[in-house]
Amino acid sequence: MSRSKISRDTRLCMSLSARPGNFGTRFQNHLYQLLNLDYVYKAFTTKDLSAAVGGIRALGIRGCAISMPFKEACIPLLDSLAPSATAISSVNTIVNDDGHLRGYNTDYLAIVELLQRHQVPLATTFALAGSGGMARAVASALRDAGYTAGTLIARNAEAGQRLAADCNYPWQATLGNLRPQMLVNVTPIGMAGGAEAGDLAFPAEVIDAAAFAFDVVALPAETPFIRYARAAGKLVITGAEVIVLQAVEQFVLYTGVRPSAGQIAAAAAVALA
Repeated sequence: MSRSKISRDTRLCMSLSARPGNFGTRFQNHLYQLLNLDYVYKAFTTKDLSAAVGGIRALGIRGCAISMPFKEACIPLLDSLAPSATAISSVNTIVNDDGHLRGYNTDYLAIVELLQRHQVPLATTFALAGSGGMARAVASALRDAGYTAGTLIARNAEAGQRLAADCNYPWQATLGNLRPQMLVNVTPIGMAGGAEAGDLAFPAEVIDAAAFAFDVVALPAETPFIRYARAAGKLVITGAEVIVLQAVEQFVLYTGVRPSAGQIAAAAAVALA
């Protein structure tokens, strides 16, 4: 359905973020058009989260993607949580069913599926760098999938120790002498436009000793960490895979329609361009 055909019956989906981006808008709207669905998607920011969530309910907005710093703060404003959100006390998706707002976490769902898809053995030792909201989703997904031999690495001692305790993993401020089989970057290192865009998330010798490299940074998908690991013959999981898969699950929650692999690939190519 072209945007010229937007009408009073068109269903609105949206996102709330401190720094709105274009990925979700491009991805969701491309799939709406491919599948001829009467939906439109728009990114927003807000300085009044309570009013914004109230607007979702009052205006009948079908769904809303939630990004930092609102993933935990929105929870008291919702009516219920799905198990994916309850597991980590973090919401990245709100679905509005006739005024009932239910929170989900499709980041968590995407991580679990990707670990299975890439057949990472449960006995794999890992180090996860990061302590923010996305680190909580990844660490919780690893815990719940059955990965027990991990260590949380975070310079922020308070946040790192809290996340480690919640997920039953040890914490260290630095990697030290650890040489795990899987390295997981959940920090901004390697992110386009950031102060550390050109840096490796882990030292080269640590990557050389690993078997798996997992980076949640999506833009660019080929971070310095991923490029180095790929060239060294490691199995890699990219942030592009995470962001696309979690967006697909949001799309399904909003519309009840699951796109084909080809349609997902086409939307991802547009959104990541």
